[in-house]
Amino acid sequence: VYTEKNGKPVYDWHIVDGIIDTYRARGVRPYLEIGFMPEALSAAPKGVPYRRAWKPGNDYKGITAGWSYPPNDYAKWGELVYQWTRHNVVRYGRAEVERWYFEVWNEANLDFYWSGKPQEFYRMHDVAIDAVRRALPTARVGGPDVAGSGDAFMDDFLTHVTTGKNYATGKIGTPTDFLSFHAKGQPSVVDGHVRMGIANQLKTADAGFAKIAAIPALARKPIIIGENDPEGCAACPGPANAYRNGPLYASYTAASYARLWTLARRRGVTLEGALSWSYTFVGQPWFAGYRQLASNGVDLAVLNVFRLFAKLGDEQVAANSDGEIALDAIVQNGVRDAPDVGALATRDRAGKVAILLWNYHDDDVPGPDAAVHVALGGKHGQTARLWRVDATHANAFGAWQDLGSPAKPTADQVAKLTAASRLVAEPIATTATGIDVRIPRQGVVLVELQP
Repeated sequence: VYTEKNGKPVYDWHIVDGIIDTYRARGVRPYLEIGFMPEALSAAPKGVPYRRAWKPGNDYKGITAGWSYPPNDYAKWGELVYQWTRHNVVRYGRAEVERWYFEVWNEANLDFYWSGKPQEFYRMHDVAIDAVRRALPTARVGGPDVAGSGDAFMDDFLTHVTTGKNYATGKIGTPTDFLSFHAKGQPSVVDGHVRMGIANQLKTADAGFAKIAAIPALARKPIIIGENDPEGCAACPGPANAYRNGPLYASYTAASYARLWTLARRRGVTLEGALSWSYTFVGQPWFAGYRQLASNGVDLAVLNVFRLFAKLGDEQVAANSDGEIALDAIVQNGVRDAPDVGALATRDRAGKVAILLWNYHDDDVPGPDAAVHVALGGKHGQTARLWRVDATHANAFGAWQDLGSPAKPTADQVAKLTAASRLVAEPIATTATGIDVRIPRQGVVLVELQP
């Protein structure tokens, strides 16, 4: 986006325009991370390369290079951000860009992502936020998307944006419409199988909520978990990451996301959203084991759980399960003995009720189905349907294995995989007492009741 000719800026937006155009064509609202540092603006010492070669299997910390340094000219850095934001407003319209999220950098509390001092980060952040707001005074700005709950770095950042002197304006505080951090699980291999680490992710989220709740000026600000995933490296395959292709990732997502909102309510904070840090890995083998939502254009089971989330209404209603692991227990210990058979229920403005059910376990080993009886209080519709995500439903990976795991599927096989990846609605009978449904281990079901 930025080079210089004879010391003067040259802006080029065509790559980032293409990305945002693609997002918008698919109905995606951008969450924009301003970074990293363009080569012409990097304050990296002489001899430090701007970028380094990296591939899966290499030490991830080896990526550190000139892109991770502060700007050598804060005025030019601010003008870059201003011109880009202004360009977005002209290209997409003020009303559209007002719906976006702008934050600065990625995980600046880690020294392999940020090679400057914390105070230099505050300055870079303040200048960037001021530039966004100069181009669009109503822009939604925040941050800082730290790794984990951010430790002391996050504490000091929160102090700076509330009571510190703004490096760009000289005033006290920095405009902050939302706050963001990252929460990750920690899978491992135990006795030859994958064991998920849901407790690690939930503990991290709770710690992040607690930091924000402790500052009255920020406690009611919306929170975005900017990366919310079972582990930290989307581009790193490996035995512990073998959960990614099939229904384990899907059931983990249902069980973990449901707890995030419960934790937020308990802390008295506002969780506005959580983002999956997933990529499209072009030209890779089928089901190669990267963290992604589709493989070669065929949807994975986890994407179908996000589709089930989209069927939920805007009002959460009470739902209790005697098979659900208690909140404090799952935060501390995960799911190691009995499975977590949980429920989350919503209602929309038209009165439609949607009930998300799951049968989750940290250990990726066979287990019995959960025989679930959904008792419905009050009035409920006479017509109901459900969608399933499990080993044999909406699971392209299982279908690929059934085909013999072909390295180069034929066109006919790709069509079969695509068909197997899709959610299919099934009718389900309601009785005077409710609904009965069986959920396989690592399965997710969404029941919809029409008013």
